[in-house]
Amino acid sequence: MEPIEIEGTSKTPTVSLNHGTGFVEIKGRSIPENSVEFYKPLVDWLEDYKKSPAPKTTVNIQLEYFNTSSSKCILDVFKKLEDINKGDAEVVINWYYEEDDEDMLEAGEDYESIIRVPFKMIEVAE
Repeated sequence: MEPIEIEGTSKTPTVSLNHGTGFVEIKGRSIPENSVEFYKPLVDWLEDYKKSPAPKTTVNIQLEYFNTSSSKCILDVFKKLEDINKGDAEVVINWYYEEDDEDMLEAGEDYESIIRVPFKMIEVAE
């Protein structure tokens, strides 16, 4: 499987998906013109990855902001990770938020309540 590396812009997050290391990262701002189009390659990649995942997959989510349409797409990503976690592979999601950003913390907690994958809430000092 080829890794996916997407350089972030002012509207889209930096994305890194690497099968060899079992590392997934989404970082930055997520307000793309078309969220479904932006996130589709990630969801498709995870669907393939599910067939032979690394023994442990570490997912780092460090978003400054995301819009409503991105939130649905992020949930789709988490659902693929949940499928991977149901098998023999372990998935851990590290949800980063800035210390004064209650909204981002709550968003992570909301996802954690929906998805059956262990979340670690990690506060980042500014």
